Amino acid sequence: MRWLRLAERCAWGVGFALLVFYLVARSHGNVAGAADVARFLEVRAALADSGFQTTNEQQDDLLGVDGPIDFRLWAEGRIKAYEESLEEDIDLPLALLRIPRIALEVPVHEGTGELVLNRAVGSIPGTARPGDAGNIGIAGHRDGFFRGLKELEPGDAIEIVTLARTDTYHVDKISIVEPAAVHVLNPSPVPAVTLVTCYPFYHVGKAPRRYVVRATLQESPLAGGTGKKLHAREEGAETRN
Repeated sequence: MRWLRLAERCAWGVGFALLVFYLVARSHGNVAGAADVARFLEVRAALADSGFQTTNEQQDDLLGVDGPIDFRLWAEGRIKAYEESLEEDIDLPLALLRIPRIALEVPVHEGTGELVLNRAVGSIPGTARPGDAGNIGIAGHRDGFFRGLKELEPGDAIEIVTLARTDTYHVDKISIVEPAAVHVLNPSPVPAVTLVTCYPFYHVGKAPRRYVVRATLQESPLAGGTGKKLHAREEGAETRN
């Protein structure tokens, strides 16, 4: 019995140590991410105060950011992939994507490679860059940053934050399409952002369809801090399928 009690205590000790290690590893991403977002916003505020205007190319050269992470909806495998990505270098981001309804704030990086989508969300090649006119395509994993997209409704706000300004879009179309339906990323005469993730959100294995959130530009601050309202809602926009 003495040996059994000793073994039990050892098992509890090992379990506690593993729990502490897990919590420290998870909090590392949140603390580092929050600090990076704060630094991004500090630089943005300093540039605004100085009157300095950046191009997309110039802002890419300033710094990288990673937003604070809420892992509650994430798959365990996706959490592990994110934590492993923190050990790797990554290209600097183009912008921050903010969706207030689901409390999402995440960097938008160039491309949709494995490292980018494990660490953040990605600007889809061939679509407009954040801050430009046209259709800005952004991809993210359904079991990570973009799982909260299932909660969005028409009218919800989506913000694209660059070092130069913040553009506000409103959701006007949510659809479920086949992977071959690349027309959702076609250039648009109206400034828009299109968020794409796999669907169903909790499907086991490779998801067969795509969940697409389309939003059009409603407000874009001008030089000097004034705002400009833009008519952007398309006639007959479809809602959730």
